[in-house]
Amino acid sequence: MTFNEKYKNNIILIKSFDFAINIVKYTEQLESLRKYVIAKQLLKSGTSIGANIKEAQNAESKKDFIHKMKIAIKEADETEYWLHLCNSIKEYPDCSQLLINLEEIVKILNKIISSSVKSIYNYKNVK
Repeated sequence: MTFNEKYKNNIILIKSFDFAINIVKYTEQLESLRKYVIAKQLLKSGTSIGANIKEAQNAESKKDFIHKMKIAIKEADETEYWLHLCNSIKEYPDCSQLLINLEEIVKILNKIISSSVKSIYNYKNVK
């Protein structure tokens, strides 16, 4: 069973995993061009997004879940920085599609966090 088959009902896990695969491929292109420093930074932050989302699936509480998802957003922000930097240097391979995919992931993460925060707030007000 592949990752995507196992998590077929969890769109954010699938999108972040697919994004990580594409980040690995892009950073391999950068390394082939001897752009090691940026490749390393981008590889770390770009793959960390999905790792934090995956870790959030086993959170100890709703607050822990939100915290881990917020870490994923921070990693996404850093990744966006590196991708914009790469996109601004004409000698670097195009990464426009990675930026588009990242924007979609961030939108989903923001919605998940917002919904989770609201559910905590609503739960406390019901009591």
